[in-house]
Amino acid sequence: MGLQELADKIEIHEVLARYARGVDTKDWDLWRTVFTEDAFIDYRAASSSDTSFGSRDEMEAWLTNGIGMIPMTQHYITNIEIELAGDTAKVLAMFFNPMRLPGTTGLSYCGGFYNHEMVRTDEGWKSRRLVEENVWFEAAPGAAQLRQ
Repeated sequence: MGLQELADKIEIHEVLARYARGVDTKDWDLWRTVFTEDAFIDYRAASSSDTSFGSRDEMEAWLTNGIGMIPMTQHYITNIEIELAGDTAKVLAMFFNPMRLPGTTGLSYCGGFYNHEMVRTDEGWKSRRLVEENVWFEAAPGAAQLRQ
């Protein structure tokens, strides 16, 4: 592995860390830095809502109204696989997300995969497409409130 490939992979890891921190701290300005302006984001696997996919701006509003109401989330992003092809990359990463849903005292958990298509920009690597694949969900009472 050459130095450029190593640097690219480290930077992509940092993008994923910013994604998790942005969501968990509800810092939507930070979250936006993960994506290109024209990014497509698809959270349908985690939501029954017809509005859980779309542009970066649409998904920021959706997250603010959905996850923004959840008192606690903590995303762990692991097992990151990066397939580089010049200035593009396909990224598959597992996630584990314990959370406390509104009106509950116990924790709920979900896990799955983030599928990113990333591109090198003048500002560094960014995701131009994210599809979340929610594989499992262990919910405490009140979990229906998550599905907006």
